[in-house]
Amino acid sequence: MEITKDYDKKNLLLTISGRIDTITAQDLEKEIDDEYGNFESLTLDIDGLEYISSAGLRVLIATQKKLKADDIPFVIKNVNATVGEIFRMSGFDKILKIE
Repeated sequence: MEITKDYDKKNLLLTISGRIDTITAQDLEKEIDDEYGNFESLTLDIDGLEYISSAGLRVLIATQKKLKADDIPFVIKNVNATVGEIFRMSGFDKILKIE
């Protein structure tokens, strides 16, 4: 998994490619936690994401919960067909804000 971090003022964009699985999910979680408090909104661009496991889904839902509690917008964009199908099968397409 590769993560590219870009700030536009107080808006953080994380571009993620590769795979989020049981090994790499903790890296994504750490990246978000390390930046927490530095951004007013978080966007994940996952166009290059090939696969996401249940561990990755857990990170996304935990992130959404944490940010919602602090009223921080969280958006996932550029969901490709493969990951979109995983979101649909798990019901996460109804839980997460996807653009």
